[in-house]
Amino acid sequence: MFISLLRKRRSIRRFLDKPVEKEKLDLLVEAGLRSPSSRGVNPWHFVMVTDRGMLGRLSQAKEHGSAFLKNAAAGIVVCADVSKSDVWVEDASIATTIIHLAAASLDLGSCWIQIRERMHAPQQTAEAYVAEQLRLPAGLKAQAIVAIGYPDENKNPHSREALPDAQVHAEFYGTPYR
Repeated sequence: MFISLLRKRRSIRRFLDKPVEKEKLDLLVEAGLRSPSSRGVNPWHFVMVTDRGMLGRLSQAKEHGSAFLKNAAAGIVVCADVSKSDVWVEDASIATTIIHLAAASLDLGSCWIQIRERMHAPQQTAEAYVAEQLRLPAGLKAQAIVAIGYPDENKNPHSREALPDAQVHAEFYGTPYR
């Protein structure tokens, strides 16, 4: 069942030094391409990166929270054409989530690296840095990078009791659901 996949999926930041098979990368791409989007506009674009040098450069995209990408087998940069949709952020986020879940279903580890609204350096956004590295055309914005690889860490699922039930309301805000 789908819920068991959600239960096992965790953000993985340590990866084995082992390439991911092309067949599995192809399935991740297909998952992204099958992602729903508002009005079926599909504004997203994906850049599959497996080159060690480029992964190293992209691992420096943000001031904090992207360094682990250099040790991943692959990175999928999720971008969107902002001229195609006013909800490109949502559409790209859905695609990123679908890629994460597909990775978990293939026994791969993954971790979301937020690019949009983050800084590379005091005078340069992470978006601009990634666009420069990948030669993205104007109008195509990088939203996130998904680090992909075989996990080199085991994380237990979060227990049901640890979930934030207080954030779920029944009928009206403030009425506990459970």
